[in-house]
Amino acid sequence: MKMLKIAVVSALFASNLISIPAMADNHSISQTAVEAAIEAYWAARNAQDAATVAEMESRSGTLNTNSDGSFHKPLSIPTAERWAKSMKAGGGITVPHFVETTELSPTIVYARYYVEGLVGGRDAPYRTRVTDVWVKEKDGKWRLKAGHFSSAAYGGTHVTASTDFED
Repeated sequence: MKMLKIAVVSALFASNLISIPAMADNHSISQTAVEAAIEAYWAARNAQDAATVAEMESRSGTLNTNSDGSFHKPLSIPTAERWAKSMKAGGGITVPHFVETTELSPTIVYARYYVEGLVGGRDAPYRTRVTDVWVKEKDGKWRLKAGHFSSAAYGGTHVTASTDFED
């Protein structure tokens, strides 16, 4: 009977019906990969590398909410052209801080963190809380699927730009 239980549990693990994430320093491999992806994503945005930013977002589209107080955005299919147009509205340098990740499944990671920096021609201070959902897609790459930004801008708000309404 004991051997049957071992065989059943082994089969469940092998079929991924039961999974235990591999952990190192209290982080799963998925969490560590997403934390690296978040750093790379913001580095690409700071460099205004539209192609890399678009490549790091889900091929099936993203769902986002900006920190400017506007409504939730419709599903958006990322392209380098759309990102390049958006980046023309104003550059900046923003850095993620205090990144926390939680593995929801082997292919879904929830992340929350703060982004601070300078935007709008690199002279206006910016601070926001970010909540992201990252998915591991069929090609094995982690990509941003959903992002919610909520203002933490010293009690102020971001001024809406015309590009916020161009979909």
